[in-house]
Amino acid sequence: MTDVGRHPRIELMTLSEVEKVSGYIGNFRAQVRQKARYVFAKDCTSCDKCAEVCPVVLPDEYQQGFSSRKAVYKPYPQAVPSSYLIDMEHCLGNNPVACTKCVDACEKDCIDLNMEDKLISLDVGTIIVATGMEIYDPTPLDEYGYTSLENVVTSMEFERLICGSGPTGGHLVRPSDRRSPKRIGFIQCVGSRSENRGNPYCSNVCCMNTVKDTLLIKEHYPDAEIFVFYTDLRAFGKGFEDMLKRSKLAGVHYIRGFPGEVKQDSATGNLRVRVENTSSARIEDYDLDMLVLAVGLIPNPDLKKLASLLNLSQTSDGFVMESHPKLKPVDAPTPGIFFAGCIESPKDVKDSVTQAGAAAARASILLSAGSITSQAIKAVPDLTKCNSCGICARVCPYGAISIDLKAKNGVQVVAAACAGCGTCASECRFAAIIMEHFTDAQIKAQIRAALEEKPEEKVVAFLCNWCSYAGGDLAGVSRLRYPATTRFIRVMCSGRVSEDFVLTAFEQGAPVVLVSGCHINDCHYIDANRWTVRRMDKLWDKLEKFGIRPERLQLEWISSAEGGRFAEVMRVLEDLRSRVTPAEIEHTRRVLSENRAARETAMVPIEEQLAR
Repeated sequence: MTDVGRHPRIELMTLSEVEKVSGYIGNFRAQVRQKARYVFAKDCTSCDKCAEVCPVVLPDEYQQGFSSRKAVYKPYPQAVPSSYLIDMEHCLGNNPVACTKCVDACEKDCIDLNMEDKLISLDVGTIIVATGMEIYDPTPLDEYGYTSLENVVTSMEFERLICGSGPTGGHLVRPSDRRSPKRIGFIQCVGSRSENRGNPYCSNVCCMNTVKDTLLIKEHYPDAEIFVFYTDLRAFGKGFEDMLKRSKLAGVHYIRGFPGEVKQDSATGNLRVRVENTSSARIEDYDLDMLVLAVGLIPNPDLKKLASLLNLSQTSDGFVMESHPKLKPVDAPTPGIFFAGCIESPKDVKDSVTQAGAAAARASILLSAGSITSQAIKAVPDLTKCNSCGICARVCPYGAISIDLKAKNGVQVVAAACAGCGTCASECRFAAIIMEHFTDAQIKAQIRAALEEKPEEKVVAFLCNWCSYAGGDLAGVSRLRYPATTRFIRVMCSGRVSEDFVLTAFEQGAPVVLVSGCHINDCHYIDANRWTVRRMDKLWDKLEKFGIRPERLQLEWISSAEGGRFAEVMRVLEDLRSRVTPAEIEHTRRVLSENRAARETAMVPIEEQLAR
């Protein structure tokens, strides 16, 4: 970090927050709020005189509350810039001014209690997002006594207790009586790999962090007894298995089983842990001086806000989703944005550094290219039909569409930002947006060709290119059997499937229509499939009004890895098709044919209708 701060071509902005991001790949504009430090960093020499006279004493967040700091403080010893700042929320020198001791003590006149935040605009070509992660708060898991027992600490708190720059100078003591613990226990997977408490995913670093801590303890306190309670130990990585073996050879006891009860002796402060040892099939009690909870990693709490600013997609666990897990592991779905570190998933330092290098390389390729190429599947507005309603701009996942509602001069599409999902074209009521290479005419021609002969024996399926269609490929490669009655129509996204496509298929005699795409929160186009859900809800209501069974229109989420599920869905559709009667099909065709004129009239702008 020191090298970064000294680099002539790197501008390091600390205490800063991104408030707004606009533009597209190669032409981003970010608005950043640089919060007031109330200390001029360039002039501060870190003499510590201001902190010496400050009367406000607060818990030190960096030391996990085991020591204290003043209202004027340095966040941590290696902070960059190496200067003090003022916690104005707790400072007595503002609103109203009741204390100016730090100002009087500063010989360099570095302190300005009236300093204000700055808004800075940055024009950048690419963005790398590396917001890190947070530590899981084990407070809800009260069976381990974290909220009530002083000698139960988290792994992060334990790191500060054993660190040479920590509050105890590297001497391991337990919080209750400052006595060096002789028997220490570790509980793995606290907040990880559990559905009903914590998070369902593995946090990646917890096992090896515990193994490292056991070796550190044994190195400094050879007589200490250490017990690790676990379900599975995951030591994947170079040298990690050897490190685990070293820990076992050093005398660390690994017990396969989670504690079900933790009690404290009120006189000594010692802990009694009851564990079901699944290896020996016995209930065992362990007397410990200290218990460490190996807590997992969670996404940064501010990530949800940042994801909305940058049009990022988040998976069900809260981390962001990459453009492609294998081919583009550091690219965001929004072109020109890249990921590094734990924003994408929990990972250790080595993997974070590797991903950071990959993100920097990807960004440098774009910046050095001068121009970019992209897929030709783009949205093209037809300004003769557009009435500037603004729906397309609202549904675009990438913010590629802009419209001036006051000027009413039609939509403007930034081709570099458009990813070609087609959601805007499906939502436009006036057919004012044309999707190149996936036009309405091309898709309707596929529908008519598929149902030209014996339509009552066929199912029409609109499949998302990235997930459902790929799932069908996997089913074929895996030689999974399913009925041959389904006719597949590939679209880039389920968001491209408009109401008109579905009704056209029914009007041509299709007994059953399927719309399938990526799982919710896993959409290749950020959140385009959420608009699919809304559109299908409206369609089901419309079909019911027409006297058509709504279940004849199916909506399924199938990923590219679910070949078996794809085949099963096809079998279910065939069963549904066999139960649709010829009378139902004829009724559907007649009703929709009679209603077609009204549907086509609704797509004409009101001005043109009045002119007619």
